[in-house]
Amino acid sequence: MSETLQTTPLEQWHRHHGARMVPFAGYSMPVQYDFKGELAARCKGGVMAEHLHCREQAGLFDVSHMGQAMLHGHGTAAALEQLVCGDIAGLKPGRQRYTLLTTATGGIIDDLMVANLGPEGLFLVVNASRKAVDFAHIGTVTPVKPLEDRALLALQGPAAAAVMARIAPGATDLPFMGIARLMVAQVNCLVSRSGYTGEDGFEISVPRGMAVTLANRLVAQPEVVPAGLGARDSLRLEAGLCLYGNDIDETTSPVEASLTWAISKRRKMVWDFLGGAAIRAQLDNGPSRRRVGIRPDGRAPAREHTAILAPDGQEMVGEITSGGFGPSLNAPMAMGYVRRDLSDDGTKLTLMVRGKPLPATVVPLPFVPHRHVR
Repeated sequence: MSETLQTTPLEQWHRHHGARMVPFAGYSMPVQYDFKGELAARCKGGVMAEHLHCREQAGLFDVSHMGQAMLHGHGTAAALEQLVCGDIAGLKPGRQRYTLLTTATGGIIDDLMVANLGPEGLFLVVNASRKAVDFAHIGTVTPVKPLEDRALLALQGPAAAAVMARIAPGATDLPFMGIARLMVAQVNCLVSRSGYTGEDGFEISVPRGMAVTLANRLVAQPEVVPAGLGARDSLRLEAGLCLYGNDIDETTSPVEASLTWAISKRRKMVWDFLGGAAIRAQLDNGPSRRRVGIRPDGRAPAREHTAILAPDGQEMVGEITSGGFGPSLNAPMAMGYVRRDLSDDGTKLTLMVRGKPLPATVVPLPFVPHRHVR
């Protein structure tokens, strides 16, 4: 029996622009485009071209499959802090924070964004594959209001600010991780200066019924082309950013995943969130494995589930969780978990790629420097 996929408000818009649609997290989503007409003159389409266009100008991503929700009421921040490792009570109005929902044993239920909208409450954006799990889990401590009537667009790249300056007055005044209600092309939206590519950019929460109108207005700007899941994945991997279900899940801890920076300083004083004691113990004692960046020798990429062996090629010491070819690097790149004693930068490893040993080296993350506005 074929899977019945959900669709975003831009389903037909993607197809009109030559998208190849694929199943992702229960949704029909564009993986790449075959552009025609004016868009083809800007970018020929395809994962590599869309990736490089985003790094050089601006790419427009449909991320409407992700979960959006509001938390209302007195004491909401304190309630949410029972479940996440970030400082939510100290989050000022107009600011948002990346944080982690954790299990009692210190695993990662999801990574998410939490924004303080002042009197309106807290605004959440969670991963598509974890929406039901997250909202049920958070609902045990505070009521959750899913925003089913919203779409979400991400405009990313060095030209994103210039585009927004033309159609969204006030958007370029936002600092990195700032958020505000703004008119974007005469559409009332919730705009944050954030994204998951390593570039400057904006995420725009828009009423579902206005998503196509706004997408059309954005791609009418000469710097912008649509970009699909393929480019989104290679961009986030070059930026050293985790993909839930690949690089992090309930079996990985923030310490293993090198995400302890997401545990706010105040929360480290008392560790009073679910799983805090287990995470503190692992931080004190050291994890058995760590997430690292890996550069394979040569041109062959190492994909997820590739076995990582010790330098002599005899002992399995880890596994690739995300891997592919980096268009900006013009070289293969990967992330994975390796035994702690082999996790230092410069350590030599062996990867089993299509049954053949391939030399590789542990390298610092990110592969490509972040260019967020500061």
